[in-house]
Amino acid sequence: MGGDVTVDEVHRWAAGLDALHARISGHFRRSEPRRRAGEYLRGLLAPLERKNGWTLAEQAGELCPDGMQRLLNQADWSADAVRDEVRGFVLENLGAEDGVLAVDETGFVKKGTRSAGVQRQYTGTSGKIDNCQLGVFLAYVSAKGRALIDRELYLPTSWIEDPARRADARIGDEVAFRTKPALARAMLERAVAAKVPFRWVTGDEVYGQDPVLRGWLAEQRLSYVLAVASRHRCGPRGQNARTVSAILPEHTWEIRSAGEGAHGLREYAWALVPLPGERDDGFEDALLIRRSLADGERAYYLVHAPANTPQAEIVRAAGARWAIEECFQAAKNEAGLDHYQVRQYPAWYRHITLAMAAAAHLTAVRSTTHEKGDTAATSSD
Repeated sequence: MGGDVTVDEVHRWAAGLDALHARISGHFRRSEPRRRAGEYLRGLLAPLERKNGWTLAEQAGELCPDGMQRLLNQADWSADAVRDEVRGFVLENLGAEDGVLAVDETGFVKKGTRSAGVQRQYTGTSGKIDNCQLGVFLAYVSAKGRALIDRELYLPTSWIEDPARRADARIGDEVAFRTKPALARAMLERAVAAKVPFRWVTGDEVYGQDPVLRGWLAEQRLSYVLAVASRHRCGPRGQNARTVSAILPEHTWEIRSAGEGAHGLREYAWALVPLPGERDDGFEDALLIRRSLADGERAYYLVHAPANTPQAEIVRAAGARWAIEECFQAAKNEAGLDHYQVRQYPAWYRHITLAMAAAAHLTAVRSTTHEKGDTAATSSD
């Protein structure tokens, strides 16, 4: 948990994890995997250098990793049902009407060729083309905190079209090829169906450049701030985003914070440019441009939101995109999100879901501690 903690805080931390385990326990039919899931969660949060079958088994007092491997590979339980419980837990602790859903992918660098979905592909994890798996994730972001609430493993066509590899990795016949934006849409559809409270959807260029995803969001009357490339054509007479930005007068720009970062407020100059086209649903489209105060570097976002939405709110939503990257970092560093040694498709979902649960617990503890700290500070004023 970090920092100086009291015995009472440690007890609250443990009690909270026990409560989360109890919450998901109903989705394990047999007592052995039910108990072991709790040990798995505790192991993921233990101060271990690596969190794999061997180390988690040792942490639980077991002599070999067979039980932990059985939990991920053979035991009878639904990772999707547990995912839904994790989402509900996150919303109980972080839910807010002005929440933001952030979508992004992260890489899991691997050695070998048998892990489901692995191939040489670009990943921001290493900043290069690497032998890796790519997971697409959905995070919930609010003023109370941020946490991952959904996940999908990206399967390249090289896997989808290879029956032998599919069988080896236990990829079912019902699993078809889906692009990363299509995986994002599937997770957003689940969030909408579950009545997740949110006001915005945000994501990087992978999702902003996809017209099908943007069209679906507009059809659902969902507001979005999605990054696009500088070459994206959106202005009058087919101008690209860079050209639209270059001709803006200086008074157009406003300095605003996009939220807290590791080194303080993320302040930039911002400009919001209405885009041509009329809508009859009360929404408007715009191009949001972010300019660095240090070197003038620019980034571009397509905005779809109700008419007269304040620019400050749009900027807040754009800034929420960084939160999912912070979720990845925290989940990998503190909850073993990337510390797995499983190859099969279902096992990936099982480990990732339990790691999301462990990370969500830490977020909830920190949110509660922060709220109590604010209350104590207010009481002493």
